[in-house]
Amino acid sequence: MKLTRALPVLAVAASLAACSSAPERQPLSKQVAQPPSDSPTAKKVKPTPERRPYTISFGGDVHFEGMLRGRLGNPGTALGPIAGVLRESDLSMVNLETAITTGGTPAPGKQFTFRAPPTAFGALKAAGVDVVSMANNHGMDYMESGLGDSLAAIKRSKFPVVGIGKDAAQAYKPFRKTVNGNRVAIIGATQVLDAEFIQAWTATPDKGGLASAKEEASLLRAVRQARKGSDTVIVHLHWGTEMQKCPNAAQLSLAPKLVDAGADVVVGGHAHILLGSGYLDNAYVNYGMGNFVFYNSSPGTTGRTGVLTLTINGRKVLKDRWTPATIQGGVPVPMTGTARTRAVTDWKALRSCTGLAARP
Repeated sequence: MKLTRALPVLAVAASLAACSSAPERQPLSKQVAQPPSDSPTAKKVKPTPERRPYTISFGGDVHFEGMLRGRLGNPGTALGPIAGVLRESDLSMVNLETAITTGGTPAPGKQFTFRAPPTAFGALKAAGVDVVSMANNHGMDYMESGLGDSLAAIKRSKFPVVGIGKDAAQAYKPFRKTVNGNRVAIIGATQVLDAEFIQAWTATPDKGGLASAKEEASLLRAVRQARKGSDTVIVHLHWGTEMQKCPNAAQLSLAPKLVDAGADVVVGGHAHILLGSGYLDNAYVNYGMGNFVFYNSSPGTTGRTGVLTLTINGRKVLKDRWTPATIQGGVPVPMTGTARTRAVTDWKALRSCTGLAARP
């Protein structure tokens, strides 16, 4: 961008014309003040980057329990062959469904509790993941001491995590990054919390915890605030009903509220199976990403997974692409050939019970 300087106001004074030492006037179009480059008044204006489309990929639920724990010993292959798909995008995100701690006390009475060591962040980064949400029904499986360990690990690793924090302000704070000139903001929150842990796990102004989508006013306020300084606002949610292939009433109620507040993309999971995706007016909504890096899966249901890649420019989602995969040995393996083609068709068919459209 060229620097345009303001024209000084020309004083029309007869005395100047009469002064023999006055220089000959230039035409008005050339009378432009040119302060020296080292002058304090010579402001340097940074050029505004040209905005162009970018891609963001989403995977589903990830933990490193059971047979997956050993994969952390080799971070470069911890997520398996699906990492190649994640690395191709400008941004990639998953749901990290585990506390990051090696100690702590398991949540009392909870059937399944997940935890992973801090090396999980290195494994995710090596696999091409740029940001994760820990706002889910396993993010505080090891209660307050596990939360403290998780927050300390996040701080040490400097790995971007949303949906969790030392207080509500931090938990609802978006991850921000400029990609191809697009100012992207990503917020994480959970609509799923065990009833007995809602109070203990929800972040407040003076207590650490998770960003809760049950606190709709807080979540919608965070979206509106993010909207003010962003080109693209993305909300990543933990939502849905386990093993139910269509969105539940809570999802169908929250999605339009988020879009009205300024969200351009709403994506998430929890159900352990894939749910439909599509457009809600001009926004893009995904109701369920299913399992992703997960120890418990079966080929016909919970083992079906994939990567959702969106091409976005500003507030406009230009394209969606589904890369189907099956979970083998706990990690997603991309499908090929006719099986891949059939899986893409099946994924598109999931939209039928969502009320979403194939195009904006």
